[in-house]
Amino acid sequence: MTVAFLYPGQGSQRPGMLHTLPASPAITATLDEAAGILSRIGATDLDALDTSEVLHATTNTQLALVIAGVAAARSLTQDYGARPDFVAGHSVGAFPAAVTAGVLSFDEALEVVHLRGELMQRVCAGGGWGMGAALGLGVRDVRTLAQQVSTTDDALWIANINAPDQIVLSGTVVALQRAESAASCLGARRWQRLDLAVASHCPLQEPVAARLAEYLAGVPRRPQQVAYLSNLRGRRIRGNGEAVLDDLAWSVAHPVQWYDVMSVIGELGATHAIQMPPGQVLARLLPDAAPATRPIALDGSGFGRVVQAYRR
Repeated sequence: MTVAFLYPGQGSQRPGMLHTLPASPAITATLDEAAGILSRIGATDLDALDTSEVLHATTNTQLALVIAGVAAARSLTQDYGARPDFVAGHSVGAFPAAVTAGVLSFDEALEVVHLRGELMQRVCAGGGWGMGAALGLGVRDVRTLAQQVSTTDDALWIANINAPDQIVLSGTVVALQRAESAASCLGARRWQRLDLAVASHCPLQEPVAARLAEYLAGVPRRPQQVAYLSNLRGRRIRGNGEAVLDDLAWSVAHPVQWYDVMSVIGELGATHAIQMPPGQVLARLLPDAAPATRPIALDGSGFGRVVQAYRR
């Protein structure tokens, strides 16, 4: 049996995502640890972090996703004895994946993600930025769409390739509005604006990536304890933690190659892929790329049931 742990990114958050986690020993200890770290780094208090209003801020959303991912993975490994063979995270989900892989400490992950969120908000300060998904168009058509609607002042870039016909774009609100109008002409099944006030995984974030690389240069290099799959490269990263830390820094300025990640999960022979909370979107995306891998989402399935399912 070969198991992958999957960690969702921004867009999967929901109010109460931390307060509704099971009160297992590992989760309780992780939340207590997180509360202390958040206080030390001057972030939002844990009790308020997953409230609806607070989650509107990119920094808070990213911190909440890291905490949920680490807490859930620790519960599976410490409370239930589960062991992953691979880890992969979508966007900011790469940071809790790196914690499970042993490359980052929980403390380091929250510190760098707090910095990441603050810098991303600063780059997109004043509004006018966002993201949208083109459903039913391939990469070539979406690239054409982005080129058609982009101008010097209003640019649009491919940000996530989640499936061959599910591609997310980042850019200005004006460019996104143009794309919505033009997408149907190219044969899009649907256009969906995402509830995000930042433009992620695009050249706009290159200054953020450079600053993250500076910060992560001071993090100790640790060997991977679990194989880490890169959402930037769409493949497994081998060797010590240096390549993983570089990946964590620069992924914010480059598209998420999630379909390639899922294909690699299948190629590596994963029998099960377990999505950490919140949501089920990664589990739902998996079958097209890795039909032989069984997807399971902790949200909706429960921790005990998940462990029982993949032990069969």
